[in-house]
Amino acid sequence: MKTILITGASRGIGRSAALLAGERGWSVGVNYTQNRSAADEVVDLVTRSGGRAVAIQGDVAVENDVVAMFDRVEQALGPLDGVVANAGIVGPPQALADMSGERMRRMFEVNVLGAYLCAREAARRLSKSRGGRGGSLVLVSSIAARFGSPFEYVDYAGSKAAVDTLALGLSKELGAEGVRVNSVRPGVTETDIHASGGQPDRAQRVGATTPFGRAGRPEEIAEAIVWLLSDASSYVSGALLDVSGGR
Repeated sequence: MKTILITGASRGIGRSAALLAGERGWSVGVNYTQNRSAADEVVDLVTRSGGRAVAIQGDVAVENDVVAMFDRVEQALGPLDGVVANAGIVGPPQALADMSGERMRRMFEVNVLGAYLCAREAARRLSKSRGGRGGSLVLVSSIAARFGSPFEYVDYAGSKAAVDTLALGLSKELGAEGVRVNSVRPGVTETDIHASGGQPDRAQRVGATTPFGRAGRPEEIAEAIVWLLSDASSYVSGALLDVSGGR
């Protein structure tokens, strides 16, 4: 059985990945930023499905929070086998010319710095030369990195392109350490991140333009994440895996 940490696991794709891991009997660190009740619900569901879980508060953009988060999950559940760097934010649709520096700064703090801090801690905890057992790091990116998201959020798209580059480079750094690093790039997915960006209908609207004619479901993205965490993907590293309905 594996022990994993999932950031941003109280909702959306992170929540679905935690629940699927619980169904496999894995132990799950459920990170959240603000919504403790939602994180507690995920913990309860993971436990009822046969896994173990603990809720861990922390902002991935704050270095001390990230270090404490990793310490807490290992204290509660044991040494880590995998990490999912999933936490991320999006903003309201805007052209770059209209974006404030504050908006862009927060976008990159959470989506880029947060991913890098979590990846650094994963490298420290999982690497065999540092006492780890090896394992898998899954970075949750977006196909926005391919499209650029013009007139919506080029800042978000750029932040996810940085995540892809992190996966490519870090997979080479950690290959000899027994650690696999991959990026999952969801297409438009039915989660509340769209509402947080001021477009609650975006998943349905954009989903209709895909070859499948619909948006993805968070459970479908979770399947790819958990596969990459599992031993079934033992020879997969440095991959950018699009889960986008053919878009």
